[in-house]
Amino acid sequence: MSSQRARANHSLYLAKIVTQAWREELKRERIASLTLTQAFLEPIRSHLLAAYGWFLLATCNAEPPADGMLPRRCDDLQAMPQGRLFPPEINEFRQLEGSGWLQSMLSETEVQSTAVRSPGSLAVSVNDSPAIAQVEQWLSELEGLMNRMGDSLDEY
Repeated sequence: MSSQRARANHSLYLAKIVTQAWREELKRERIASLTLTQAFLEPIRSHLLAAYGWFLLATCNAEPPADGMLPRRCDDLQAMPQGRLFPPEINEFRQLEGSGWLQSMLSETEVQSTAVRSPGSLAVSVNDSPAIAQVEQWLSELEGLMNRMGDSLDEY
């Protein structure tokens, strides 16, 4: 199933490109950080979810579903064929899906604006969103997980 791993790596690569573009736009300070978060967060998350879905399929040595919908969680995986069990990596994925960075990545994100108006001023300051740091953590964690588990998958 090297095709699934290649697609997972490609989706991860796309997430890196978009994250870098977000970082560069933040440095330019031409557009409010909240607006940039609204523009970049979901597309990056979409690439990361695709990478995770493709990697789940690669881990199980499974073909993509006929409907083309990638799994987003272990529970979305099709049952293993008779006489086969899910690989042990799937148990680790299930634990990570229940808490921590993977749970956060899989959760729906909503960009909240916390605008604060200074007394006597029409200017509104918007709190910076820590979203890019969160995305960079997701990227780093997912890449590390895929590298580590990819090595063990190569041994099968």
